Amino acid sequence: MRGLRRWWDGTAGGLPATFWYLWAGLLVNRAGAFAVLFLSLYLTAARGASEALAGAVVGAYGAGGAVGVLLAGVLADRWGRRATLLAAHLAAAGLMVGLAFSRHLALIAALAALVGVAHSMPSPAFVAAIVDVVPEHRRSHAFNLQFWAFNLGMAVASLLAGLLAEASFLALFLVDAAATLAAAALIAWKVPETLPRRAERAGSQPDPTRSGRTAGDPEADRAGRSRPPGLHTALTDRTFLVFVGLTFVLAVLTMQTSTIMPLAMRADGLTPSAYGTVVALGGALIVVGQLFVPGLIDGRRAHRVLALSTGLLAVGFGMLALADHLWVYLAAAVVWTVGSMLAAPPNAQINADLAPPELRARYQSVFYLTFPAASFVAPTLGGVSLQYLGERHWLVVAALGLLAAGGHLLAGPSRERRVAARRVGQPGRAAQPVG
Repeated sequence: MRGLRRWWDGTAGGLPATFWYLWAGLLVNRAGAFAVLFLSLYLTAARGASEALAGAVVGAYGAGGAVGVLLAGVLADRWGRRATLLAAHLAAAGLMVGLAFSRHLALIAALAALVGVAHSMPSPAFVAAIVDVVPEHRRSHAFNLQFWAFNLGMAVASLLAGLLAEASFLALFLVDAAATLAAAALIAWKVPETLPRRAERAGSQPDPTRSGRTAGDPEADRAGRSRPPGLHTALTDRTFLVFVGLTFVLAVLTMQTSTIMPLAMRADGLTPSAYGTVVALGGALIVVGQLFVPGLIDGRRAHRVLALSTGLLAVGFGMLALADHLWVYLAAAVVWTVGSMLAAPPNAQINADLAPPELRARYQSVFYLTFPAASFVAPTLGGVSLQYLGERHWLVVAALGLLAAGGHLLAGPSRERRVAARRVGQPGRAAQPVG
C-alpha cells in the first residue's frame, strides 16, 4: 500500500483543486464529443450525400478547427480562459442541436465548419488555464494527466458513438450537445478565471527572449517598440517555431495510424476488424500505462525524452515496411504508442516554458495548429507516397521521424538557454531541466 501511495502522490499529488475541475471538464468534453466521429456516415446514410461531398463537409469541420485555435488563443489572453471555455462549450452545444435538425446539405456544411471552430477553441484555453494554476515543478505531471484524460475521453466517445449511431442519429447529436452543456456547467460552477490580472501583467519584467532573439538584438528591440506583443509574436518567435515544426513532424507520424495504415493493412489482406484491434491496443496501452510515464521521465532533459519518443515512433512505423501479418502491426503499435506516451508531457511542458505569461493562450493556439495541418498533410502526401512507393513509404516515414529526433537533440540546448534567461528575472524559482 505504501508503494501504491507513493506512486499516486508522485503521479497526481500536489495539484490544485482547480486543475482537477479543469481535468474533469476536459474528460467530459472529450467523452461527449462523439457526433463528429460519425458525421461522414450520417451524411451518406441519412442525408444522401455522396462520399466526395461528405468528405468535403468533414474537411470544412477541419478548416474550422484551424480558425478556432487561433481565435481561442487571442480570446483566452484578452477575454479570459474561463470566459473562452464557456463561450466555446455553449456555442458547440447550440450548433450541435442545429446539426441535429438540419436537412439541407449546404446548411449542414456551414454548421459543421462552425462546430469545428467551437470544438477546437477549448484546447488552448484549457492548457493556458492549467499553466496558470499548476506550480511549475508539477506541470509535467499535470500535462501527463491531461493527455490521459483526453485519450480516456476519446475511448469513451468511440464506444458511445457506435451505440448511439445504431439507435438514432438524432440522439447522437442531442446527447453530444447535452454532454457539452454538462462540461460547461462544471466549468461555470467550479473553475474560476485564471487569467493573471492586467495590473500584474503590466508590472511583469520585459522578456528579451519573447521574439525568439537574444537580448540586445537591435532588430528585436525595434520590433518590440513598433508593435505590442500579440499573435504575431508567437508567429515570429524562431525558437518556438522550430519546436512547433518538430511537433508537426510528430503529429504527421501519429496521423499515419488513422489515415495511411488502414490502406496498408487492406493491401496486406487484413480485415477492418484487424485494424480495429490495432487501434484498440494503442488506446488500451495509453489508458493503462500513461499514469506510469512520470516515473520514467522525471529528472530527465525534455529534449532527450522527445528525441527518444520520436525515435520510437520512427522505429514503430518503420517496422510496417516488413509487416504482412497482424502480429507485426500489433508489435509496431506497441512501439509507437510508447513513443506517443513519452512525448506528451515534455511537449506540453516546453510549450508552456517558451510562452511569455501574457501570451500563453496565443502560443498554445499556434502550437495546436500543428494538428489540423498534420491531418491534411498526412493523408494527402501519404496516399501518394503509398501508391507510388508501396511498403517503402514506411521507410520514408521512419527517416522523417529520425530526422526530427535529431532536430530535438540539436534544438534542445538553445531552448534551455532561452528558458534559463527568462528565469533570471524571476527570483525565487529554482532552475529545472528543460528543453
